[in-house]
Amino acid sequence: MVTIARWTQDGAVRTGFVHEGRCLALPGATTPQDLFDAGLKATLQLAARTVADAPVDAPALDQVRLLAPLEPRTVRDFVTFEEHVEGVTASIDGAGGVVPEWYEAPTFYFTNPHTIRATGETIPVPAGCSRMDLETEVAVVLGTVDGLTGTDLDPGQAHRMIFGYTILNDWSARDVQAREMKVRLGPCKGKDFASTLGPWIVTADEFTDRHDAEGFLDLAMTAYVDDEPLGTDSLAHMGWPFAELVAYASQDSRVVPGDVLGSGTSGRGCLAELWGRHGDLVPPPLVEGDRVRLVVEGIGEIENTIGARRSDRIPAARARRRGRARAGAPTAQASAAAHR
Repeated sequence: MVTIARWTQDGAVRTGFVHEGRCLALPGATTPQDLFDAGLKATLQLAARTVADAPVDAPALDQVRLLAPLEPRTVRDFVTFEEHVEGVTASIDGAGGVVPEWYEAPTFYFTNPHTIRATGETIPVPAGCSRMDLETEVAVVLGTVDGLTGTDLDPGQAHRMIFGYTILNDWSARDVQAREMKVRLGPCKGKDFASTLGPWIVTADEFTDRHDAEGFLDLAMTAYVDDEPLGTDSLAHMGWPFAELVAYASQDSRVVPGDVLGSGTSGRGCLAELWGRHGDLVPPPLVEGDRVRLVVEGIGEIENTIGARRSDRIPAARARRRGRARAGAPTAQASAAAHR
């Protein structure tokens, strides 16, 4: 298996392929986006040539520091696991079941492509958060396909645009998220402080023979906190296969090479779901020093340590009068008199 990765060695950032535990760098100016723009077929041909010409002194994985495998154009994160929705709804809203609207169409939000973290990094707890959580996900990365513009794709076309797969941890400040969503908007600061992608991108050809008749992938997904497992689920338990998510995202819109689309959290893949099922904060929220590891069959694993909580906070809204005319503007009475 050949995977696409980014790493630093001796202060230089490199893009290349990882093969049999060695990091095979591409020319210095190459970025992952160059590979997505070239498309999967061209990238696989390049990978074959790179492996064939690999220098004997190519560094081993333990000699480099892995970075996030790409700098995404956008990150759309879906919510596709029914079991997760049921548990988190109970945790955040105190309600049971799954709302009927969830079944009607896949739902996603945009998160921050500028706060992507790598495996091995420390993840700070955001300001105002006392309920830090993890989220166990798989994400697809899109690539160029000749003849496709990325708009109004059907599922077959969308499937062809899937360049590869990576692991996603959609870190969540659950108490901040719950407050935001009571305002009927968000999540925003409950989510946008960090998302981990990695450890690399496994190209889509590696999974060609693993899709079932409906396009689902039966890959085991397990989350660990300090080596204690939260539970294991299968990627095949998504309510929609990835091809349908990509197609939906493209409707009346556009997806492009370098876009990332997350599966949403697997069942038993986060703490909030378990809080909802237990009716209490069991297991407890993440705190400084906790180690979180996500393992996905066929892709690999990522691990991060929780850092300290930020203390800065924005003050509450000031009470303001409603309906007061702007200084110098005519009053309602004056406007009425002017039109008599």
